[in-house]
Amino acid sequence: MFLLAFAIAFVLTPLSIKLAYKIGAVDVPLDKRRMHSRPIPRFGGIAMFLSATISILLLDGSFPKIQIALIGGAFMYLLGAIDDLKNLKPLTKATGQVVIACFVYMMDIRIDFISMVFSEGKYNFGDGLSLIITVLWIVGITNAVNLIDGLDGLAGGVTCIISLSLAYIAYIHGSIYGSVSVMLALMALAGACAGFLPYNFSPAKTFMGDGGALFLGYMIAVLSVISPLKRATFIAAITPIVALAIPIFDTLFAIVRRSIKRIPILEGDKGHLHHRLMKAGYGQRRSVLIIYGIVGIMGMVSVLISRELYKDAFFLSLIAVLYLCVILIEKKPKNKHHVTTKPKTEEHYDVIKGPKEIHDDRD
Repeated sequence: MFLLAFAIAFVLTPLSIKLAYKIGAVDVPLDKRRMHSRPIPRFGGIAMFLSATISILLLDGSFPKIQIALIGGAFMYLLGAIDDLKNLKPLTKATGQVVIACFVYMMDIRIDFISMVFSEGKYNFGDGLSLIITVLWIVGITNAVNLIDGLDGLAGGVTCIISLSLAYIAYIHGSIYGSVSVMLALMALAGACAGFLPYNFSPAKTFMGDGGALFLGYMIAVLSVISPLKRATFIAAITPIVALAIPIFDTLFAIVRRSIKRIPILEGDKGHLHHRLMKAGYGQRRSVLIIYGIVGIMGMVSVLISRELYKDAFFLSLIAVLYLCVILIEKKPKNKHHVTTKPKTEEHYDVIKGPKEIHDDRD
């Protein structure tokens, strides 16, 4: 499944680049939020959408809920593709996402109850609460992936890592936390991302656009919900949240940040984690690799939580937090060639002067 999706995406992405220039789906850097300085095609999402969808339908498309997820994914991709071509208003795009999430809910892909951690009972959500939670989850995760799509290779790589983490959880727990169909669909999603990355990693030849980002976020959100669970435990619910920790918290901080600054929540800014790493002087490639590392650690934490290894998960997540703090707190000099020219003491002056005098004598 992974290899098939990888191959299809790898072959289709160059074709999507040619198509983007023909239909005018090109990202021109007209504002300061753009991290690139030249026009780049932004229609690579069609290669990711087709590769994941075709792979799933060919190898394991018989599970009804997977079919429903793919239908919703097609609508979500179309919404993003129209935005790539027509630049939809944020409210229009958000409304479309809510409608698609409601469709998924009506087709019985929903979060309707959760079991207690320390008891045998479970808490059933009413229809109204179940609808709200399901829609918020799908729309929230969809936009979380879309928001981190700010650097070359970031959203594709992060989605690939998250998909592999959730697929492994589905594999090791069988019918308790996942299913074979869900695992294979996640592997197809990871393969589609991996096949696209060679063209998207810095310096990018193409972008996935909103079509690709919305499709990836939607599929992650839905596939983490549709597993035919025998018991929906708190652990099963928390593992995708942990795996998606970086996109989720980056989105929450963006909402808080924009609320404090009294700017529209749907309006973009340059306060995301990847922007802060860029400001710290790490550059695009290193910033992306740093986030890959943190997301990978959180993916392993989600696996440990699913196996109820809470102590291991706690210490590993603590490492991820410290890792992030060190990166963001460390201040780099504005001028990397800056050196101290004024000696503090006479001895210091002699140390500096000595080698210079020896060098002059040799000359």
